[in-house]
Amino acid sequence: MKVVTAQEMREIDAKTIERYCIPSTVLMERAGLAVASKIKEIFNRKKIIVIAGSGNNGGDGLVVARNLYNEGWDVKVFLTSRPEDLKGDALLQYKVAVKFGVDIQPIKELLVCQSPVLTRHSIIVDAILGTGLSKNVTGRLSAVITFLNKSNVPVVSIDIPSGISSGSGQIMGDAVRADYTVTFGLPKRGHLLYPGAEYAGKLFIEDIGFPKELLESEKFNVELLMKNEVSTLIPERLNYSHKGDYGHVLIVAGSRGKTGAAFMAAKACLRSGAGLVTIGVPDSLSEIVQSRVTEEMTLILPDKGDGTLSAKASDIIRDFLNEKADVLAIGPGIGVSADTQKIIKNMIKNSTKPMVIDADGVNSIKGEREVFKKARVPVILTPHPGEMARLLQDTRYRIQDIEKDRLNIAMSFAKETGTYLVLKGVPTIIAGSDGKAFINSTGNPGMATGGTGDVLTGMIVGFLSQGLKPVQASILGVYTHGLAGDIAASEKGEHPLIATDIIDKLPAAFYSLSMTHREV
Repeated sequence: MKVVTAQEMREIDAKTIERYCIPSTVLMERAGLAVASKIKEIFNRKKIIVIAGSGNNGGDGLVVARNLYNEGWDVKVFLTSRPEDLKGDALLQYKVAVKFGVDIQPIKELLVCQSPVLTRHSIIVDAILGTGLSKNVTGRLSAVITFLNKSNVPVVSIDIPSGISSGSGQIMGDAVRADYTVTFGLPKRGHLLYPGAEYAGKLFIEDIGFPKELLESEKFNVELLMKNEVSTLIPERLNYSHKGDYGHVLIVAGSRGKTGAAFMAAKACLRSGAGLVTIGVPDSLSEIVQSRVTEEMTLILPDKGDGTLSAKASDIIRDFLNEKADVLAIGPGIGVSADTQKIIKNMIKNSTKPMVIDADGVNSIKGEREVFKKARVPVILTPHPGEMARLLQDTRYRIQDIEKDRLNIAMSFAKETGTYLVLKGVPTIIAGSDGKAFINSTGNPGMATGGTGDVLTGMIVGFLSQGLKPVQASILGVYTHGLAGDIAASEKGEHPLIATDIIDKLPAAFYSLSMTHREV
């Protein structure tokens, strides 16, 4: 499903009106009816307060008020502006609501006399600002939002919680904390990026008659990962096939004290369907690794003597890739040193096989984005925000800055460097070198624990080995990783969740996806 900015949604709106001859009043009527219908579906109470702004969002709210009033609900509307300041469709809806007899009062009446108005049976509809917000909320509107948030009454926001940036999800001064948000046509970026996603509560995306052609336009370069679409990416397993048909993966991972990273990445890779997996490990750790592996094989690499890789490992890794392996994953638990820096740069410049670089592999090339332009094969990077900050090594970007603008930063980096970027976090962003990006919709807080990134690396490289394109492998890996985490959390809870629980639930996640694909 496409995800749009406020400007892109305005373009859809305008083209629907101009090209398809659907009047704006019809779209507003349908939007209000969609919200009213959702309110009736959710609640069994019939007392509602609509707080309406001066723009189209307020007009939608007036449609909600009038229709519920006409069905016998106890309805009160409080305007944040003077009636004479209303324009266009909002003014028309105000006049219609007055004709119907809806009780409409100035907002000061609510702020002053709130006690008799609000009861535990009330519902508040936030129709104050909508998606067009471009400056911070201050003054009276800030006081209104504070009032809503302290009311202890369920809040339904129309289109987006007032005060949330529809482009970034950031709070613009003050913002409504909604229990539910009803938006129209397509989700906006601010619905899915935090903190906007949290403020939106449960999100409903309602069809109000926008042409399908406009909603599916290739002009929109951001998409939300949906189960029915992701399920179609699962690689086919032919009856007449063997392990060689599903790829041989080399995973270079682990150092003294961090061998678990190698085991988790390798096991997740196998669980994702790879035919063969070889773990490349420092020589001094080879006995430890070989004593624990079952299905995996090992490749012994030169060691500096302290359980970490020597730069001499580069030639062996490259030869193994040329002769046996189809793809490379490198970085989990390898540590950061002058030698690992040489190895990673060498692989980027000289590898003839696609690769996934994670964790210490990313840390080993901090600030060296120019090196990616020398790559001869697709490169997938999987940093978390801290690793992303080190990779950028730019004083403008601290971890909190990346979190505030994770979508645009990921898209910009991937396009600039020609890489595929999986920026892990909430939500995980997948960005391609073609300027397109995807927002993940699975996962939970229980997955915020050591080793989950190693599991994801193994999954992505496993899908890559089975012939998926880099962006497809990243999408399927990220979504299925989160889905397995959700299944594990549903059975164990979020607090006790550990990375190997995700690996254990991969079969259930694949089964869930395959059933969806059959239904589709």
